[in-house]
Amino acid sequence: MNQTSSYKLCVIVPVYNEEDNMSRLESELSSFLKRSHVKSCILFVDDCSSDGSLQCIKDLCSRNEGFMYISFAKNKGLSAALKAGIDIAESAYVGYIDADLQTSPEDFALLLPYMDEYEMAMGIRTGRKDSFVKNMSSKIANSFRRMMTGDGVADTGCPLKVIRTDYAKRIPLFTGMHRFLPALIQLQEGKVKQVPVRHFERVAGVSKYHLWNRLIGPFKDCFAFRWMKKRYINYSIESSNVEA
Repeated sequence: MNQTSSYKLCVIVPVYNEEDNMSRLESELSSFLKRSHVKSCILFVDDCSSDGSLQCIKDLCSRNEGFMYISFAKNKGLSAALKAGIDIAESAYVGYIDADLQTSPEDFALLLPYMDEYEMAMGIRTGRKDSFVKNMSSKIANSFRRMMTGDGVADTGCPLKVIRTDYAKRIPLFTGMHRFLPALIQLQEGKVKQVPVRHFERVAGVSKYHLWNRLIGPFKDCFAFRWMKKRYINYSIESSNVEA
């Protein structure tokens, strides 16, 4: 039996070389599980880390109820790690948070109340603690993406999201997918709620993003999304006799 099916929310945590953050992750995620108003679990997705992250994850899972993991044979990137977690999860909702803990798992409590009415609830980072260059490149990329996708989302890069799993499983996999999650939910005629959440400085580990993959790469991906949007197939089944 897939253990995630016993939970209402499965929080996916992509991990790539975050050994120095593992102690904080254990503390904050285990605290969240104890306080969550819905039965929740954690699914780590190790993206073939080259440090000791995978062994740390195994240790965490061995001593914490509700902690699970999968690991990649080869490094595939954030979008693949996130999609793999979605494919594995059988909970009603899937959540997403980055391993750097620049957002807090406690703020899932701000998103979950909207899940009866919306197909996705996502954070908008307030009081961002990033560098000037990172903040400016993020603002430019967000503005261009909104123009290209028409999703109306203020901060698609916020790594704190909850999605109805049936909608999440229909999201197509492609490199850069994680930047377009709200737009990809809207393509399915789903509704997206944006909620202000806290933002913190990275206190351990090293950011995996630089000017190219924060700004230039997303620009190119926007044109690919526009191409896909015009050709996206969305259907619903009215009746069937497949299941007796």
